[in-house]
Amino acid sequence: MTTEWRATAEKNLDGLNQNSYPGRGIVIGQTPDGTRLVQVYWIMGRSENSRNRIFVQEENGFVRTEARDPAKLTDPSLIIYYPIRHTGDAHIVTNGDQTDTIYDELQTGGTFEQALTTRTFEPDAPNYTPRISGIIELGNQQCRYKLSILKTNSGNPAQTLRQFFHYEQAVPGYGHCIHTYSADGNPLPSFDGEPKLMPLYNDVEKTVHAYWSRLNAENKISLLVKTVHVETGATEMRVINKN
Repeated sequence: MTTEWRATAEKNLDGLNQNSYPGRGIVIGQTPDGTRLVQVYWIMGRSENSRNRIFVQEENGFVRTEARDPAKLTDPSLIIYYPIRHTGDAHIVTNGDQTDTIYDELQTGGTFEQALTTRTFEPDAPNYTPRISGIIELGNQQCRYKLSILKTNSGNPAQTLRQFFHYEQAVPGYGHCIHTYSADGNPLPSFDGEPKLMPLYNDVEKTVHAYWSRLNAENKISLLVKTVHVETGATEMRVINKN
């Protein structure tokens, strides 16, 4: 793409450095060589309960969050879940237990969108943290990947805004990012606007480093990068835990 695209993507990536608390984040896109689709997911935390987490990869390719020290776990309700699951050629990534909602819906013939119409933002007043979700469906010829955010209407929990972003084609070397918060604050302000253009790389380790190194050192907890081969469906995963 144009040098303008690259400059915008790099600026957005560097913008993570300037945001001490973007919260949890998802990036989906394609490697520069066009062979693999990519999912990036990270978690952050400010409380001891939130920071007491790690990513654990299961043999089936699923990833779950787990308490690093079970004795310090005080409330598992919004912090213990599967951020990564797959069924058939569909690869799901989310920031909460809506992963299971999407997974179950797909297994009964439903869609990503139908699943998320049954969910809302998280019940953690006064923040009302958005639920962010993404999916890659290799067999979907009309849409290469999708992102979604469920949030309040300007902080008012009386109304749920359900936004869906469909990307008919992937652009080699780029992805799109959504995260839960636009900045730190009290209450935390929800992500606003369209997903941000971000750079991706052929080397998984380079992608891991690019995002991990730009997240706030005090607040970051864990990050994963998953790639899905466009032709074969073969996957690769890298997980990094702060502790």
